[in-house]
Amino acid sequence: MKKIALVLKGYPRLSETFIAQEIRALELRGFDITLVSLRHPTDTSTHPIHQQIKADVLYLPEYLHDEPLRVLKAFIHVVKRHSLTKVIKQFFQDIKRDTSRGRVRRFGQGIVLAAEMPVGIEQMYAHFLHTPASVTRYAALINDLPWSCSAHAKDIWTSEKWDLAEKLAELQWLSTCTAANHQYLQSLAKDPSKVHLVYHGLDFTRFQHVERISRAHVNGSSADNPVKIISVGRAVPKKGYDDLLNALAKLPKDLHWQLIHIGGGGILKNLLQQAKELGIDKHIEWQGAKPQLAVLEAYRESDLFVLASKIVEDGDRDGMPNVLMEAQSQSVCCLATDISGIPELIDNGENGVLVASNNVQQLASALEDLLRDGDKRERLGIEGQKQLHRRFDVKIGIDQLETLFDNLD
Repeated sequence: MKKIALVLKGYPRLSETFIAQEIRALELRGFDITLVSLRHPTDTSTHPIHQQIKADVLYLPEYLHDEPLRVLKAFIHVVKRHSLTKVIKQFFQDIKRDTSRGRVRRFGQGIVLAAEMPVGIEQMYAHFLHTPASVTRYAALINDLPWSCSAHAKDIWTSEKWDLAEKLAELQWLSTCTAANHQYLQSLAKDPSKVHLVYHGLDFTRFQHVERISRAHVNGSSADNPVKIISVGRAVPKKGYDDLLNALAKLPKDLHWQLIHIGGGGILKNLLQQAKELGIDKHIEWQGAKPQLAVLEAYRESDLFVLASKIVEDGDRDGMPNVLMEAQSQSVCCLATDISGIPELIDNGENGVLVASNNVQQLASALEDLLRDGDKRERLGIEGQKQLHRRFDVKIGIDQLETLFDNLD
């Protein structure tokens, strides 16, 4: 049984079901996992899969000044038992280029992790190539352990190239979830063969397909039976909810629709105000973050899923949004933008609809077309569900990860 320390920014998190899915799948393959979280949970509920995960969780000091004695004890421990030459040299190289308090915090967390590393850990594995990978790297340098990483979106595109390149040179292997990520990271790696394209996929035992009652007759012509739109995602700029609201405001007044948004996020109040100013607030229900079973039920009650993702000023963007796969698993027609890994999931006009990001008019036109054409929605939804099962079964990705872990023997 392979013993792994899996480092996360926070655990558990409602917005990171793909990580929880992977953890449980690896446990079922026989991996002995200890979760290491840099932050304590902030969500008030969890998904059912979090209850199935058996791994113990080690919470590091979120801020070093909160637990100074723990940090001091850890430092004394590692000084007595390990050479710190490599890690101190690396830290001083890093701090010259990144003088933020966050860099100091990551180094301190790495010290604590190295000191409190569970007995028998053979490998370290980080989810996200920025903060969690930095902490993992420092601890690995102290404990002389191999480490690997899974990279996703923000952690890639908002990180400095020097930071990414140096981590890629040291880690054993890296998995990433889109072809665009894969190509970019390979371009930064001295050894491109270290970088592997691994789709998260979906666990179809948890997202079982339920036959839907046909709503092809619903075309937005009746105020008593509006087309039900759903969008699931954090209210953050890269999700493009401001564009979605502007597009909805452009729809003809005789076209009847209702939007349900599920998710928390920092700009939620701004979006509520925007919807009110656009005069469409009465057509929108903001439900906040929800556990997975409630989200699954909402998919099944919806006619159309929309996600208007875009690349924002600091380079942040979506990778392969799991919510699109979740919606497709329930045969919900998906309308999304053509950035990052989304075109790897949706073939425009074949199993969903893609529009250009930051193009409100194009999004509005696609919305109107799909709202009026129930037959098209159903056809695209069915095709989306079929191709999802063919290409994005979670077992495929877990097979790849298991091979990568085993190759470190």
